Amino acid sequence: MSAELKTITVIGAGGKMGMRISANFQKSHYQVFYCENSPQAQQQVSAQGRELSSADSVVPLSDVVILAVPDIVLGQVSEAIVPMMKPGAILLTLDPAAAYAGLIAIKEGIEYAVAHPCHPSVFLQRYTKEEHADAFGGVAAPQHVAASFEHGDEKQKAALGKVISCMYGPVEQVHWVTVKQLAYLEPTLVETVACMVGAFMKEALDETVKHCGVPKEAAEAMLYGHIQIALAVAFRATNPFSDACMIAMEYGREKIIKPDWKVIYQQKELDTVIARMLKIDQLKR
Repeated sequence: MSAELKTITVIGAGGKMGMRISANFQKSHYQVFYCENSPQAQQQVSAQGRELSSADSVVPLSDVVILAVPDIVLGQVSEAIVPMMKPGAILLTLDPAAAYAGLIAIKEGIEYAVAHPCHPSVFLQRYTKEEHADAFGGVAAPQHVAASFEHGDEKQKAALGKVISCMYGPVEQVHWVTVKQLAYLEPTLVETVACMVGAFMKEALDETVKHCGVPKEAAEAMLYGHIQIALAVAFRATNPFSDACMIAMEYGREKIIKPDWKVIYQQKELDTVIARMLKIDQLKR
């Protein structure tokens, strides 16, 4: 089995993630084929100077096939794509939910991987306008990637790491974890917790303006600055929280956070949230 990965096919090349990773592949040394079924999305691919290909003609030639499609259709799409893949090829998905749920089609001789961007860190030192503008990553601001490749050999993993670093570039490091660990990172850590807290802060901001009559600009200035301070103190220990702040934080925990919140790290709870995300009754694994 060759460890060289030279030929790549992007399925869903006209979607949001498909367009992002295709832009990086277009500048690379890889031979890349772009596949897209939606007529509107096909126009977007062509507008960027990328030639469209039919999946049945290029998938059998590809060392890596990337499914850049929504989680809820990954199972259906993989059922169509995987049987066409050549022995030794790698199927790469961009989110762990479907892989963890056992929805991805299996074929003997095919390797499976998942790679998800961490996005540029809130603590990243940015030096250019392009880096400051790149909140999502994959354009100018460096980011890390969490990836799973549990059954391939080390040479294949190294080659796959280069593909991943290209598609999500600029990348500082690829962190290798299991599919289950990746699922605990997303959704549990970053969506169930971090994204929920972010949305909750926006709700609290709106309530401060509505209920208390604080001018919106003043509330935004106070919150945005203190988000930075809170993260710096909590994660980087730049300075300790004041005694009064600690008392207010404890009051907040009592009023807002359930004492048993860590239940989200039980596997049955992980299974529940992923089943909801994929809009299925239960996982197939």
